[in-house]
Amino acid sequence: MKKSFLTSLLLVLPFFLSSQAIDKKEVLDHMILANGYFMKKWPDVGKTIITNKERPSNIWTRGVYYEGLMALYQIWPKEEYYKYALDWANFHEWGFRYGTANRNADDYCAAQTYIDLYNLEPQPHKLRKTKATLNMLLHTPQLDDWSWIDAIQMGMPVFAKMGVLENDDRYFEKMYQMYAYTKNQHGDNGLYNPEDALWWRDKDFDPPYTEPNGEDCYWSRGNGWVIGALAKTLSIIPTNAPHRAEYIEDLKAMSHALVPLQRKDGFWNVSLHDPKNFGGKELTGTALFVYAMAYGVNNDILDKETFLPVIEKGWNAMIKEGLQDSGFLGYVQSTGKEPKDGQPLSKSKIPDFEDYGLGCFLLAGSEVYRL
Repeated sequence: MKKSFLTSLLLVLPFFLSSQAIDKKEVLDHMILANGYFMKKWPDVGKTIITNKERPSNIWTRGVYYEGLMALYQIWPKEEYYKYALDWANFHEWGFRYGTANRNADDYCAAQTYIDLYNLEPQPHKLRKTKATLNMLLHTPQLDDWSWIDAIQMGMPVFAKMGVLENDDRYFEKMYQMYAYTKNQHGDNGLYNPEDALWWRDKDFDPPYTEPNGEDCYWSRGNGWVIGALAKTLSIIPTNAPHRAEYIEDLKAMSHALVPLQRKDGFWNVSLHDPKNFGGKELTGTALFVYAMAYGVNNDILDKETFLPVIEKGWNAMIKEGLQDSGFLGYVQSTGKEPKDGQPLSKSKIPDFEDYGLGCFLLAGSEVYRL
């Protein structure tokens, strides 16, 4: 009897020790630190963002940050976080950069947070512009709006949240049709390559385009946007929602494809299949991969024994090398569409926008915290 118990203990001990490598309090502390740096640097939620030109603070980069902030608020409901998001939505009058009738997912990405805020305190005026935009998208025949894979993350969760809010499967169906068009039809045969279980960023990168080593070009953050969107959408839609099984299969396929591509230090390269072509460590892609895999483990979609070490390695890499004592995040690739953009990266280099990288990090932390 004692021998049997000891044998069982020895079998589970390595896994038990591994599962203790994530400390919930430390995860939360790191999220609070990184978010505090940003809120201190940007006390005015309406201040425009100036890089090569001036942009309003409700563009997609800031929208992604607020996605992360709301994820932090879910696990640490600090009034300061809620007020920061609410002030931002009020400043922009719950609207979008180019008004209501706009098909660009980058611009209605902000609706993800608007819907979250509405659900906390429902008031009709908060979603008037969001509903007008989504109704326009729902009732027009176009399916090809998401012609670049980043748009899947910006737009897909908005449809998912609206479908739940309105209890209307039409939003789920339109969302799927647009996703399927990007997956199977954009470019020559769709932007998803089932052979590699990865996505080309847009039609400019599908074959015959190749990396210098002859491999297909798979951009880390671009694939992060897709797998992150799948995780987020699955976290929103009902268990009986149409096409849920396909989203799960796509998340699983991508996750398994990404495991052997992880660097020894825990990051993923900017270029997933050509580590010598701007292949260096990059935080946003890594954060989105960690977010999606942790969601998969937390919801019994991915095998814990296989993926927990991968998640831990990725999270610890971001903490040890990306997160600075000030809360600044290093190794964040600037905006762009391919591995060469925003290079070179470093621990101290400030990207052109600091907001979306933090949003990705907070999303990752919110699921790692739940492990």
